[in-house]
Amino acid sequence: MTESELPADSSATQLEVRGIEFIAKENRHGKPRELFAVWAAPNISVLSFTMGATLTMVLGLEIWQSIAVILASSLLWILPGIVAISGPSAGTSGSVITRAVYGIRGNRFIIAFYGWFVSGVFLALNWVASTFMGAELLRRFGLGNETLGKALVTVAVSAVTVLVAVYGHALILRSYTVVTVALLVIFVVVTAYILPHVDMGFSQPEPLAGTDLWISLSIAFAILSSTPMSYSNSADLARYLPHDTQPWRIVAATALGGAVPGFIFTTVGALLGTALSADAVDIGIDFALMDMLPQWLGILLVAGVVLNTVALNGMTTYSASMVFQSIGVPIKRIPSAILIGVLGTVFTFVLAMSTSLIAAVNLMLQFLLIISVPTMAVYVADILLRRNRYDSMQLFEQFPSGKYWFAKGFSIAGIGAVLCGGIATTLFLSTDIWMGPLAVLLGGIDLSVPVGLIVSVLAYVLLAKIAGIHKA
Repeated sequence: MTESELPADSSATQLEVRGIEFIAKENRHGKPRELFAVWAAPNISVLSFTMGATLTMVLGLEIWQSIAVILASSLLWILPGIVAISGPSAGTSGSVITRAVYGIRGNRFIIAFYGWFVSGVFLALNWVASTFMGAELLRRFGLGNETLGKALVTVAVSAVTVLVAVYGHALILRSYTVVTVALLVIFVVVTAYILPHVDMGFSQPEPLAGTDLWISLSIAFAILSSTPMSYSNSADLARYLPHDTQPWRIVAATALGGAVPGFIFTTVGALLGTALSADAVDIGIDFALMDMLPQWLGILLVAGVVLNTVALNGMTTYSASMVFQSIGVPIKRIPSAILIGVLGTVFTFVLAMSTSLIAAVNLMLQFLLIISVPTMAVYVADILLRRNRYDSMQLFEQFPSGKYWFAKGFSIAGIGAVLCGGIATTLFLSTDIWMGPLAVLLGGIDLSVPVGLIVSVLAYVLLAKIAGIHKA
């Protein structure tokens, strides 16, 4: 059986045997609108409540200021939407398509780190949320051993997540609509209970102004931007669509699927911040929310957190499972999915046993931008410069004669642009742990995301033009 003759894997109850192999015309299926639920399910999240409440409780923003920055960051979902169109165009996973960006050898380094190792850390970040809340629920029902509770929840959620990734694309595509509806019901009910407690006339005791206001707004934008910036795997979920699918439909379904629920429930989180006491930050916004809710609704919320975690990490594990193949390691997709699941579980244990939930979230979100911003920007720039035209067969040609071999297997344009963008992002990053020298000069204002995006794109356009990469 040749690569293009692999079965379509279109049944949700059938294991997906295909990895990075090219998907032939006869095996393409689906409609772009199906992508909406695929991206909505992972973004109906309790972390949206947490990040939203952080805007008003920690960063000191007014409600209207919080909503404005939430809306601004939501617009960045257009970038994963654009990345998604490269999947049907090339007929393979994003970890293979970026060979055209970084070169055959250069891609191995970028993908090995960002597509696999960082995926494991990202899995842990999301598993930690369900671990803490699930363990807390078990404690309230009488399980006094906190460590045992965390271990039980982590292993159970990890096992289900890996199972989703093993069954793959068809299961994700068909089940996430049901998952989205279930999560929407749970979070709407929780929202309905929260809203009567909200102080719509809320005003900060000491309203921010001048530089202090811009510092808070910029840091809020950076934190919220980390979500859309992290989804450079959107091509993987769209790659089975027919080659002639209209790109704008793919962009719209992907972008709106992530942006709409993210905007709504992060806004609810900002409102929630007006209803919680000041010590909620210390005990954990999620735990404080559980204390607000009646027991039955608290149980329902934890169930929603677990379901959301499985949805989000299921697709993350699915994408990461193809990374080994794309960098040349002789391993099938299913064993790779199990391996990345084990890695994420280990990271989860480390985070869950050594820190609080809010610290774990901040640890990841603060520094993920250094690589997610430039890699997302360069990927999007390459798609636009090539007019989304990729030579599918040449993407698998891993010898000097191949089109995407470039200079000794490396594309100076792609690698150089990512390095420039990463450096620019770092220099303008403003966190409690690290403040870039240019952020210091600005008094602490964080311009890491806009500057990182602009520098990455400009560097790639310039270097690609010098190298003549996109000449017809």
